Amino acid sequence: MKKIICSLLFAFVITLAFAQQKQLTIEEAMLNARTTLAPENLKQLQFIKGTNNYVYLKKVNGLDTWFQADFSSKEEMPILNLVQFNQKLRAASLDTLTSMPAIQFNKDNFITTIKGQKMFFANDNSTKILIDKTTATKENVEESSGGYIAYVDNHNLFVTKNNDTKKVTEDGSEDIVYASTVHQSEFGITKGTFWSNNGKLLAFYKMDQSITPDYPIVDWTERPAKVNNIRYPMAGDSSHHVTLGIYNAVTKNTIWVKTTGPNEQFLTNIAWSPDDQFVYIVMLNREQNHFSVNQYSATTGDFVKTLFEESDDKYAEPLVPMLFVKNNPKQFIWQSRRDGWNHLYLYNADGSFVKQLTKGEWDVIEVKSFDDNGENLYYVSTQVSPISKNLYTVNLKNGKLKSITAGNAVHNTSISLDGNYVIDNFSTPQNPRTINLIDIKTNKTKQLLQSANPLDKYSKGQLNIFTIKNAEGTDLYCRMFTPVNFDSSKKYPVLVYWYGGPHAQMILNGWNGGAGDYWFQFMAERGYLVFTLDTRGSANRGKAFEQSIFRRAGEKQMEDLMSGIDYLKSLKYTDVNNMGLFGWSYGGFMTIDFMLTHPGIFKAAVAGGPVTNWKFYEIMYTERYMDKPQENPEGYDASDLTKRIGNLKGKLLLIHGMQDNVVLMQHSVNLVKAAVDKGVQVDYMIYPGHEHNVLGKDRVHLYQKVTDYFMQNLH
Repeated sequence: MKKIICSLLFAFVITLAFAQQKQLTIEEAMLNARTTLAPENLKQLQFIKGTNNYVYLKKVNGLDTWFQADFSSKEEMPILNLVQFNQKLRAASLDTLTSMPAIQFNKDNFITTIKGQKMFFANDNSTKILIDKTTATKENVEESSGGYIAYVDNHNLFVTKNNDTKKVTEDGSEDIVYASTVHQSEFGITKGTFWSNNGKLLAFYKMDQSITPDYPIVDWTERPAKVNNIRYPMAGDSSHHVTLGIYNAVTKNTIWVKTTGPNEQFLTNIAWSPDDQFVYIVMLNREQNHFSVNQYSATTGDFVKTLFEESDDKYAEPLVPMLFVKNNPKQFIWQSRRDGWNHLYLYNADGSFVKQLTKGEWDVIEVKSFDDNGENLYYVSTQVSPISKNLYTVNLKNGKLKSITAGNAVHNTSISLDGNYVIDNFSTPQNPRTINLIDIKTNKTKQLLQSANPLDKYSKGQLNIFTIKNAEGTDLYCRMFTPVNFDSSKKYPVLVYWYGGPHAQMILNGWNGGAGDYWFQFMAERGYLVFTLDTRGSANRGKAFEQSIFRRAGEKQMEDLMSGIDYLKSLKYTDVNNMGLFGWSYGGFMTIDFMLTHPGIFKAAVAGGPVTNWKFYEIMYTERYMDKPQENPEGYDASDLTKRIGNLKGKLLLIHGMQDNVVLMQHSVNLVKAAVDKGVQVDYMIYPGHEHNVLGKDRVHLYQKVTDYFMQNLH
């Protein structure tokens, strides 16, 4: 009997040890990282608007069920399951569902979209169609607080309510674009329609791009292949002309805002006054070094006044519209990097400056909302660390700051409507996810979830986050995954992944070190040191850190990577003869640039969706960081990779989506042509049907290709 027990115990230990040695597959690393291997979460967790109660969705005996609770609740109470929801659908003569849709809960009702139709369900079981199926299929659909719906159909703007539809514009075409994003979606622009507070006035963009030539994007699935033309204004060339219209949904009249100045200026950060009497536009010059915050009459479109102006000797980049203070229409909040860091400033509505609300060598990275009386403003900042995100409040009267969350972690928060409670969903490199409910007044917390490690059964490389100094003595944040069963007496091949461009940060004090998938762990399981650093040019390190790349794309980033390489060479376990470099988009440009500027350091490299000549990239982004080619010929010449492809030493794989409308495929094609002309061998992989990023199941194929390339060439 003892022998049997011992044998069973031994078998259990062996089985457990085997389970701990399980390795990620490429499918698990790339696809399951966001599904079955993602940290446990509370699905659709939200506050019920108008209350301090929270709800979330989970399965009970295989049935989707919504649960509700508040801070004092010891147990959550089921309020709606799929069977009950289907009963509501049948009562409304709608088809039933096999799973619960996403729902927005309000105090007396809830809103959801069912098979393309947006529906309102009241607690008294009455229902209403908010957006019907036909309207929902249109482009750029946006509903107002007044019940009006704007949309674009066949290039023109329409507004409808209760089956009364008005065609607002008549001349929409490929040349004249209405109610859509403009300026290549730069300057924080994500849409082209802006409803007023009362939901009766609609500000909308009009973009005349007739001066911008067609650019062909080829659809290779057609027989014969079909050309889909887009408009793509390249650096140094003519740009489009943007104006702003205002449609009155009550009178059904349209006026045009009377902006003045050069046609090629940028109209950004559209905002409404609380009383809807005025619309505000930030007017940024094409040089992107000066902007004016202008006020216009919403009735006549007449210019009222310039509230204030900002300039920068390199570039100014207004990203966020003014935010009027809750319960105080006479003041607004403005975000600016004027002191070198992104901070909050309080202004009177007439444009007179009141005071700076936040200050320090850290960035405000998001403004959330006001508390119930409008005295305190919630915001997220990097005050603890450039790679951490915490929630704070600032009192608008006395400027006092209060920390709501703390520590070296990445906190994603949502705030109740009255500002009394916060749902805090946070992680660290060691903690996959914790969700707390915070009582702001008492500082007490209620834990809603503690996630287990989803990789607990897998062999894992050790993740370390640290800093090194660059040549100027500035701290650079680094992340390294060491191989499974790491032995410092051995030599390991190295993979370096980087980006280096503005508005991106690779390394965070969150789960997986900020990496969105598990490919770094996947490679660590296969014996690689996987190293990443955020160079100068990266986000959330202040204006000077970013602007160091101005007019000379790549130079400072490559200097910083050399500091990283010096660090790697100082490690006795680094195989410096077997190092690979990998980057995408701006990181693809950086990867090729480094391979040609410092040949021989990396044995192999992969560059995805790379810019190879900044003259072929769009105006708004390129000229911000590089000025026009006519103004900065030396900078453009130095970053034209086609001229230096002859310097390549080592293996280089280029990857590009064939329908890429961000970094055009022409970049890679031109580099390949230059390589052929120079007799230089490069490898090339295309992804038909994909734009700038290869997504979906084909992403597995992409990363298998990258993995195979490094495994074949680093040995």
